[in-house]
Amino acid sequence: MGKRLLLASSVAAILAFSASAEAKTVIKMMHQGDPGWVAAYGDLAKRFEAENPDVDIELIYAPHDAYNEKFSAAVMAKQLPDIMELDAPFLANYVWSGYLAPIKDVIDADVLSDMTESNIAQGTYAIDKQLYAIGLTDSSVVLYGNRKYLEKIGARIPKSVDDAWTREEFEANLEKLSKVEGVKWPIDTFRGYGIKTEWITYAYSPILQSAGCDLIDRKSWKSEGMLDSQPCVDAMTMMQNWVNKGWVVPQSSGTNQFYAEGHPAALALGGHWFYAEAAAAMKDDVVVMPLPKFGAKGASPDGTWIWGITTASKHPDIAGKFVSFMLKDKAYRDYAKSQSAYPGLKSFAAESPLYAPGGALAVAFEQASKTAVPRPPHPAYPAITAAYMQAVDKIFNKGDVKQALSDAAQKIDEDIADNDGYPPFNGEQ
Repeated sequence: MGKRLLLASSVAAILAFSASAEAKTVIKMMHQGDPGWVAAYGDLAKRFEAENPDVDIELIYAPHDAYNEKFSAAVMAKQLPDIMELDAPFLANYVWSGYLAPIKDVIDADVLSDMTESNIAQGTYAIDKQLYAIGLTDSSVVLYGNRKYLEKIGARIPKSVDDAWTREEFEANLEKLSKVEGVKWPIDTFRGYGIKTEWITYAYSPILQSAGCDLIDRKSWKSEGMLDSQPCVDAMTMMQNWVNKGWVVPQSSGTNQFYAEGHPAALALGGHWFYAEAAAAMKDDVVVMPLPKFGAKGASPDGTWIWGITTASKHPDIAGKFVSFMLKDKAYRDYAKSQSAYPGLKSFAAESPLYAPGGALAVAFEQASKTAVPRPPHPAYPAITAAYMQAVDKIFNKGDVKQALSDAAQKIDEDIADNDGYPPFNGEQ
């Protein structure tokens, strides 16, 4: 009798354990990021699971440079995650394609009300004005300078967006810096990131917009006549001249020549995230300035990696609960601060002295409200960025500027035509 009771007890325990395991909801989250961020997501998932023992968070890592390819493979295999990290300018394509669901009803109300205007903009689909993605952060690019080199040439150091260098002033300073002892390259535009990342379009297209043109006409959604217009040709010819003169750090020299031993690069056209590395190596010698004005107005980029919930998720409420938890989590926010993360939530901005008035990156935060231009919020964006990156690669390798831009514009327009104008972006409802 005792053995039968023991056996029955054991079976009951096994069944109870099995039922408990089956009761757990698995939420899959696809993400990219360097090892530090990967570890941060892993720790975050453990903290959430400790508070929500009925949920397992399964993290799916995809390398930054191959992220879009891996996502496409997941689409083809019909294995979309519940939560996906996405680069903001790709949002229109993902929503238009039916991959993302609106998130307003599944994200905590206090998180939604905490979003900055630029955070709302990067996560909103232009057609239905609904929010499809959210992030803790946003982004910008600034002009970093080596204080010692700038003092040697007597350059003024702009303190605000309104005081930015003009194109003439900027190029005159490049010329002067090229003659300063110790300067091997006047500027690093981070060609070392290569042409398989979003960097080229993200960082270089504001130069076009400042010069008076764009990647595509944002009313007609035609690229020919805009990307290959004279202002764009002039702007890209200017950049080609910098490369031809040997002023720009070549792709083969990596991405740390601004703060590497000897400080061979005098300036750096770099993202806000670059500050943490540069300041650690150079201390007070790092100067943060607004992007130059290459025309009548200034322009700067915005948009970063944000979080969306896919239409394939069977548990969007739980996925939303995890995203809300993530954006409020103190340890996660502390790690983001250590990486000089650009605030996308108002409460996070209040916790980030780097971006406060007088802070080292205050000018980056100022750009968000004065000069930020989002990348084209159109479903054709993957084709737009790919074509422009290829054009820049040709131009920096001594290609004909006008031809390279015309070829890119044609590819963009062909993609739009092949997709019937991506209705309703073509005006058809």
